[in-house]
Amino acid sequence: MLCWPHAGTDWQDCLDAANSTYIEITRAITGRETVLVICNDRQHRDAVLQMLAQAGIDSRHVHLAITPTNDTWVRDYGPLALTGGNAARLLDFAFDGWGNKYPSGLDNASTRTLHAVGVFGDTELQSHPLVLEGGSIEVDGEGTLLSTSRCLLDSGRNPGEDRHSLERLFGDLLGIDHVLWLDHGELQGDDTDGHIDMLARFCDAGTIAYSQCRESGDTNYDGLSAMEAQLREFRNRDGKPYRLVALPLPRPVFNASGQRLPASYANFLAINGAVLVPVYDDPADDTARKHLAACFPGRDIVPVNCLTLIHQHGSLHCATMQLPAGVLESRHEQ
Repeated sequence: MLCWPHAGTDWQDCLDAANSTYIEITRAITGRETVLVICNDRQHRDAVLQMLAQAGIDSRHVHLAITPTNDTWVRDYGPLALTGGNAARLLDFAFDGWGNKYPSGLDNASTRTLHAVGVFGDTELQSHPLVLEGGSIEVDGEGTLLSTSRCLLDSGRNPGEDRHSLERLFGDLLGIDHVLWLDHGELQGDDTDGHIDMLARFCDAGTIAYSQCRESGDTNYDGLSAMEAQLREFRNRDGKPYRLVALPLPRPVFNASGQRLPASYANFLAINGAVLVPVYDDPADDTARKHLAACFPGRDIVPVNCLTLIHQHGSLHCATMQLPAGVLESRHEQ
């Protein structure tokens, strides 16, 4: 699931570059599975269709739907899917613009709007008032959830909630019975209060790939080193330590105002038969690809240039949201 950039978003000053990046992402995914593209209005949909056709992308592997949005980071306001039992279910949590930092009303309503017009077919949708961004949690599919206390306990999201109350909610709503809280680690330029998908990710139930900083003079060094130490202390549900795979940081990337941007290889995206890896025209790109290839044997490792994405403080995983097979079973067009 992608929400295509449009002139009403912060991409307006670099829209051509953003379009090119989304074409690259769409091309990489449509070779292996279907892509649901969310467009802002009919005019925007027609423009996206034209771009995809000019890029030679097979429209049979693209679903198009329309709903107005504030921004394109669909990882954080798109539906979270639960599988198991007879059918998948979708959960729609509240989204408040990362702790009321940015306008978010359209994004917050988008999943319900798409469901109401049949984009997700007859898949059940359940809404919940808890503020929970998809990029703030990482799950292993076997009952364990990994997150950061700095983000989930931020007073701008769910005032009054604490670790214990959130753990109960994760159990009730997501089937989680083991929560790992990271209390350290952040990337300079990340405005999400420490989303886990920039820091540490499950590659399987026993393996965590994480962002590592080896330069003591780097502003990210202290926090990421403390995070690394905490990861070493974590144990899985069977009491065993995790296999930890360090991903390098690329060289610092800055915007025109001199602000450092949150470039991270941990923001990879696993799809059918492949792992898409964000790259930044950096010597560390190849190292990150090799380390992730060892974590995902049998999958293609596909680089996607994300230099444009990080200028809006996100990357590849942030811009996408996976849906389980069957949710888009019958083609839908608006």
